[in-house]
Amino acid sequence: MVSVANSSGGEAGKQLIDPVNWLASLNNKYSEHGLAIIEKASLVAQSAHADQKRISGEPYFQHSLAVADILANIGMDYETVAAALLHDVVEDSDISLDNLHKQFGASIANLVDGVTKMLLIQSFKGLDESSKKEKKERVQAESLRKMLLAMVEDVRVVLIKLADRAHNMRTLSVFSESKQRRIASETLEIYAPLANRLGMWHLKWELEDLSFRYLEPELYKKIAKMLDERRVDRERYINDFVQTLQTELTHVHVNAEITGRPKHIYSIYRKMQRKGIDYHQVYDTRGVRVLVDTIPECYTALGVAHSFWRHIPGEFDDYIATPKQNNYQSIHTAVFGSEGKVVEVQIRTHQMHQDNELGVASHWRYKEGTDYDAGFERKISWLRQLLDWKEEVADANEFVDQLKSDAFEDRIYVFTPKGNVVDLVDGATPLDFAYHIHTDVGHRCRGAKVNGHMVPLTYRLKTGEQIEVLTVKHGEPSRDWLNPELGYLKTSRARGKVLHWFKMLNFDNNVADGRSILEKELNRLGLTDVNLEKLSRKLDYRKLDDFLAAIGRNDLKINRIVRLIQEIRQKQQSPVIKTRQPAQKHGTGSSDITIAGVGDLLTQIARCCKPVPGDVISGYITKGRGISIHRKDCPNILRYINQSPERLIDVEWASNGGEPQAYPVDVQIKAFDRQGLLSDVATLLATEKVNIIAVNTLSDKKSYTANMVLTLEIEDLGRLSNILNKINGLPNVLNVNRKG
Repeated sequence: MVSVANSSGGEAGKQLIDPVNWLASLNNKYSEHGLAIIEKASLVAQSAHADQKRISGEPYFQHSLAVADILANIGMDYETVAAALLHDVVEDSDISLDNLHKQFGASIANLVDGVTKMLLIQSFKGLDESSKKEKKERVQAESLRKMLLAMVEDVRVVLIKLADRAHNMRTLSVFSESKQRRIASETLEIYAPLANRLGMWHLKWELEDLSFRYLEPELYKKIAKMLDERRVDRERYINDFVQTLQTELTHVHVNAEITGRPKHIYSIYRKMQRKGIDYHQVYDTRGVRVLVDTIPECYTALGVAHSFWRHIPGEFDDYIATPKQNNYQSIHTAVFGSEGKVVEVQIRTHQMHQDNELGVASHWRYKEGTDYDAGFERKISWLRQLLDWKEEVADANEFVDQLKSDAFEDRIYVFTPKGNVVDLVDGATPLDFAYHIHTDVGHRCRGAKVNGHMVPLTYRLKTGEQIEVLTVKHGEPSRDWLNPELGYLKTSRARGKVLHWFKMLNFDNNVADGRSILEKELNRLGLTDVNLEKLSRKLDYRKLDDFLAAIGRNDLKINRIVRLIQEIRQKQQSPVIKTRQPAQKHGTGSSDITIAGVGDLLTQIARCCKPVPGDVISGYITKGRGISIHRKDCPNILRYINQSPERLIDVEWASNGGEPQAYPVDVQIKAFDRQGLLSDVATLLATEKVNIIAVNTLSDKKSYTANMVLTLEIEDLGRLSNILNKINGLPNVLNVNRKG
């Protein structure tokens, strides 16, 4: 029998198989009835493909034989092997499906039909039909959808297709480089993961290695060469390791079969990429596999390995206690062997090994006619759950991307009146369906029919149902739809569309409100030169109106905007020269001012504008009083620019990482006068731990108003905004703002 090609991309696929000898090699694997069916299928296929040649020049029948041989090697039943021999006859000859049904029965005919429906994307089918033109991407994706449909009916169909792809990959060298890369890319992205999900490890590894060979030929050759260069030394080392471990296990009465583990080039490459290491740091270039009879012996073997050699922390995985999602079971560990070389050890039972290597195909290794065992039933159940998304998309072009995804949620699949398939989360309603079709359809939805019968909009859809949405000409969503207790909407996508509609309902009013709120706050803080366009872009709003509307709807809090302004202004400060000197403390005891290019000078906060961190500042060299620190928009600074610009100096707020410093700020309050007003303000500031330096109040008896000017010690703009908001919330206060 022809063995599966090795991981280095050997030429096994090009060896001609003698049909007579191949049939003779099956004598011990199948019953007389099964052998007779396989032989009959071989003769029919040989006759059907008699005059056909592959691009390589070899008889086309050799491809059918090679595919059947791969499946026979992994122990598939006679029906699968016979179907593999016949898998191309309906497509490439005059033999009809009815003819196969009459000659071989329904089971084999259905398998061939499934493979025919799964005919690969035409551009990749070029291996065997290069004379035909490549089909469009839509047809490619539809073919893949048919593949999944066929799979769920009989898992053996996809096993035939995987074997077919494996042999095609072995003979890929006869094609152009562009076609090689195209085929290899599809194999790596679609078929190797599919083999992995089915637990078909041999096919998975071969498909990955052969794909890698054509996608990254230089890197493939480099890794293969390094493996070959070390082969003799590695084999000697592994033989010594195996002999030592075998002896130690014998001492504890464990009957084990120990072999060197095959090395796969693509898995080595992936490990290098995943861990960011080079080839010499990949542990599993030296590996052994230990097969024992029972699970307790697995752990005994693990204990022996860890007691005899020092294991590597972080390189231990127990997939027996916690199997992988596809039921893979094994213990993986890595140890330092002799000479300090790392060896990966895999430990499993013989049954686990059979299941792991052959995956879902392992069932057919049992004798013909036996019932499905419980383990196999669980695997089939897992497989069916995994492939429930077969009708997942109506747009076939999306199907290829979704096929690559390993994350599958609980989904339902329903039909539009035209028969297109829509996938939704489990529990979705007709309203969710309507919004999935189009936002406007959702807004105008007023009813729904399921399989021709009226249902409420809260009805929970089920897989396979056909949905018809009933709409009005002009409609809008209801706020009730947003109430989770009423059960109208399940999907966040639909809920978001309804929310957006209500948010946009009063857009112009929200823009006006937002502008008013923002301008009021900026004026209150004395921030008169803020670039609103730049501010909106910083907060990821494409348009200024969207930014203002978000403020008006209260989606965007004003405190967040003030903090952002402070951050922007601090970044816009003039850069200091690296040889900056420690700044002098100003009158309040702070050392938060850094002076560019000068040394130990006295600084003081200007009384006229009283800047705080977050304000853009400038320094003015006074006569005998050091540097006076002003806000850059202070009227005095603007006057100095014209009168004595040489005395202006660049300064900035220093980031000293210590305790926040407090700065004097004048705050002006206007309120209806009442008894206890000043006391309430003082109590609030005491609660907020804000120090009051000075208070000046003036009451107007005619208008019953009071004007207060308080000098407070404030750390920064954000803190100032917060305090102004709290004061503004006191009874009778009309407005409050920063003075100056």
